[in-house]
Amino acid sequence: MLAVGKQRSLSWMSALILAGVLAGCNSTADLATYPSVYGQRPAAMQQMTSEEALNMQGQLTALAGQRRSGAISEAEYQLRLKELQLLAEQHGADTLKQIEN
Repeated sequence: MLAVGKQRSLSWMSALILAGVLAGCNSTADLATYPSVYGQRPAAMQQMTSEEALNMQGQLTALAGQRRSGAISEAEYQLRLKELQLLAEQHGADTLKQIEN
């Protein structure tokens, strides 16, 4: 019976110590040391808007339609396609440079 009483008092003491430690975790005094995970952070780069995405989708759909209808030659289509592929290849590296600077 005595062992059970000591075990309960140790449990209470442990609980009080843990509560004290956790209470210290709620302090906002040193935000420079610990990053805050609350709130919304700004994006590193401006994100594409819905209008920009729709505009780009419209341009690509129009280009495909012009190719199907014969309004532009295959050479013109391939030239525009190369431009878009080059943009896709370089965009990631260019964006990374902007983020790092």
